Amino acid sequence: MKILAIEKEIEGVKDEDYKPHLKAEAMRAWKLYQQGIIRDLYFTEKDHFGVLILECKNADEANQYLNTLPLVKEGLIKFDVLPLIPYPGFARLFNTES
Repeated sequence: MKILAIEKEIEGVKDEDYKPHLKAEAMRAWKLYQQGIIRDLYFTEKDHFGVLILECKNADEANQYLNTLPLVKEGLIKFDVLPLIPYPGFARLFNTES
């Protein structure tokens, strides 16, 4: 199942709070990418929030993996986790019933 994870701001966290953990964060994200858990990883242009697409069994499993990220462990970031389903609308194009 594809899972969309969108980083949420945590009030009171300053930019310099992230710095000591960024290399470890990149390493953990790389390992999850190599395992096929993280499929895509982006930042929003305006606010520089992380946007991840994960491949997991369900939202609980996605949260378990996200909780292994150093910035999450340190309480510096959190994620909204949204399970995605395929768009069913194309079936209407091929419906033979009138």
